[in-house]
Amino acid sequence: MFRFDNPIYLWLLLWIPLSVIIYLYSLRKRKQRMDSFGSSALIQQLSPMTSQRRAWIKMVLVELALLLLILIIARPQIGSKIATNKEREGIETIIALDISNSMLAMDVAPSRLERSKLLVEDLMTKFSDNKIGLIVFAGDAFVQLPITNDYVSAKMFLDNINPSLIGVQGTDIGKALRLSINSFTANSKVGKAIVLITDGEDNEGGAEEMAKQAQSKGIRVFILGVGSKEGATISMPDGSVLRSASGEVVRTRLNEEMCKKIAAAGHGLYLNVNNNGSADVILSRELDKLQKGQINNVVYSDFDEQFQALALLVVILLIADVVLLERKRRW
Repeated sequence: MFRFDNPIYLWLLLWIPLSVIIYLYSLRKRKQRMDSFGSSALIQQLSPMTSQRRAWIKMVLVELALLLLILIIARPQIGSKIATNKEREGIETIIALDISNSMLAMDVAPSRLERSKLLVEDLMTKFSDNKIGLIVFAGDAFVQLPITNDYVSAKMFLDNINPSLIGVQGTDIGKALRLSINSFTANSKVGKAIVLITDGEDNEGGAEEMAKQAQSKGIRVFILGVGSKEGATISMPDGSVLRSASGEVVRTRLNEEMCKKIAAAGHGLYLNVNNNGSADVILSRELDKLQKGQINNVVYSDFDEQFQALALLVVILLIADVVLLERKRRW
């Protein structure tokens, strides 16, 4: 099994296209300055040893070195020791967690998002033979962790979940359900469940249709509404309170009616997540009712670091960048 021990650092990969844009912009400004001195043909005659091709090669070498350095920081690892590899009876559960900014509201202690993460962690603790997958969504959705029985990795990915993982705000429950449906294995003899946790605000539509599709495939859908009808303001990570474009303080409320409609459309179950922990108990009891099938559990207890080869490539690339001059050699 391959994984990154610090996957949050993979967001630094966004710096690579940004640095390329900055480089192209600097080249353009440099060309404009050179054109102010005279024609390009004359400048080329005055500096015959200058090589534009070499400059491009050096830029590519630096970008590749930067790419590898970011991968090293993310700590690539490969499972080296299998702790468990047995056929057991279990189910498959996909957790779809809303990480839009409204989930930072504190009308549920300690916040909607943190309360949801505690619920998921408690659910993982009760699992022993089941497989679990993590999906995060807001205005978009993506798989945070493919379905697995490696609860250690699942809890690690859960700890790193925060609203900054998705830049598109909103609450597209339909997209999250579609991705969840497609994230299960092809094992038709195993009970499957989607546990979708959201405050239901700003839904983009299409969720009821996807809930019906899940039900037609034999997938049980649980919609967990987190928040209160009274609502609360949204405290941002920098300590400020979220405001609208007009400057008004945003107040977010649990859209319980919409959550119930989605659950009813797929003949599923709606649960309200509050501070008394009743949702945790009911959810665990309902999941235990699902059909259990043969699941091949493969859990890795040890992981080997894989950064050494990448570090060697970084050194080679940087040496090549130093050795390769932008000027042509006379020979």
